[in-house]
Amino acid sequence: MAKISEETRLHFSEAVQPYKNKISQTLEKEKTMLNGMHNGDIDYENKKLILCEDMIYVSSLYMAQNSLSIKIMDVKNNDALNDARKILYKAIIYLEEIVSNTIDCPYTELSDFQDKIKNVAIARRYMIIRKLGLAITMLKEAFGDNSKWKWSFVELEGRYATVTKNLIDMKTAVKDYFDPRSQDYETTVLFIRLIQKLLNASATAYRDKYELSTRRIDDMRNGIKYLLALRKLYIAIGNSEQSEEVKKKAVVWKDKMDADAKAGTSN
Repeated sequence: MAKISEETRLHFSEAVQPYKNKISQTLEKEKTMLNGMHNGDIDYENKKLILCEDMIYVSSLYMAQNSLSIKIMDVKNNDALNDARKILYKAIIYLEEIVSNTIDCPYTELSDFQDKIKNVAIARRYMIIRKLGLAITMLKEAFGDNSKWKWSFVELEGRYATVTKNLIDMKTAVKDYFDPRSQDYETTVLFIRLIQKLLNASATAYRDKYELSTRRIDDMRNGIKYLLALRKLYIAIGNSEQSEEVKKKAVVWKDKMDADAKAGTSN
């Protein structure tokens, strides 16, 4: 790699400063909001949504720093990318604090969480989820296929899939999903399709992580949990054929997990 001149470094430092200033301002805003928030406040959950959006914005600023680094110095800025990764975790945590991080559960168990955000339109929920997903995709691409964080993205994307599933009010969504006259019909259909895609992807990713990297039973177990969550979704929308297929797959995976665990114990 060619040596980077001081002039080039100075150019980069000047170009990146506005992004650093915006990051500092947004993180300062976060501190101020958190200091003024109290669980039980009427707008508590809404403020968490705002904080989630702010963290997505901050992650984009860190990724912009990396883009500038590549453009000006022809070198990837791994520090900025790692900061973006940490911030995206924070964005997900804000959503987890609103709707929980439970992968597989009856939708009725989420009703108390949904009651607290019942005034948040599904369009806004979907927009936040789409922005978060885009940021995660951009970060993965920025790190590249051979990144040391390759397998850690399985957890990040899994948690993203979970909050996406939990953020939708399935009782209302199922009605709108089958009613083309509903004003939320199109958004609901897109939202549920996205949940299907994410749950299936996370199940496969955890299975791959288990097979190709860790051999940790909890990774395989998480893969099965995502399959079971997907099955519940298919049942909710009346797709019995797909729900049965997913059930069969979950049984095969569990048998595989149990056989591997038994073989490991006997060795």
